[in-house]
Amino acid sequence: MKKTLLKVILNILSKTWRIELVGEIPQAHKVVAFWHNEMLAIWRYFSGNNFSAVVSLSKDGEILSYLLSSWKYKLIRGSSSKKGNEVLEQMIEATSETSVFITPDGPRGPRHKMKAGAFIAAQRGQVPIFFLRCETSAKKQFHKSWDKFEFPLPFASIKIKVIDTFVIDKDMTKDEINALILSAEEKMTAK
Repeated sequence: MKKTLLKVILNILSKTWRIELVGEIPQAHKVVAFWHNEMLAIWRYFSGNNFSAVVSLSKDGEILSYLLSSWKYKLIRGSSSKKGNEVLEQMIEATSETSVFITPDGPRGPRHKMKAGAFIAAQRGQVPIFFLRCETSAKKQFHKSWDKFEFPLPFASIKIKVIDTFVIDKDMTKDEINALILSAEEKMTAK
């Protein structure tokens, strides 16, 4: 009941959002990464495209899975701490058929600290990785949640900005990928 009600409310509410993509993202397969606290508008903007979404096995992940399924995402369930290797293999496999969307600091943080999964999937799948941020004109921010989750209010103007993109060479070492992760974190937190 809770999931159904939330889905109905979000479907109605999200139709009032005025979402604009600033920058370009090609139609080709890719990994798309964005912060956990800014995910809602991004999930909504790209809905209906049969993209893949990485969602945790938590109770919140169960609710999000229900919503994302209704928005036509193919689900990859798990996280770095639960079924990590299996999730990574599914992500890599999915990059040959679709784009994979992931919150690299989720599902439990730390806030705005990237885990390596998105980078490894992009490297092994040999697809680019794009980084997105959201600017929302009117929102409710949940300061007590680990990620300071942002909920766009009705009729909010939302800009989804392409912050950067990387193509990760298949021969890059672990140290080089770690340096890339730090660089991406800096750009994503500079906003």
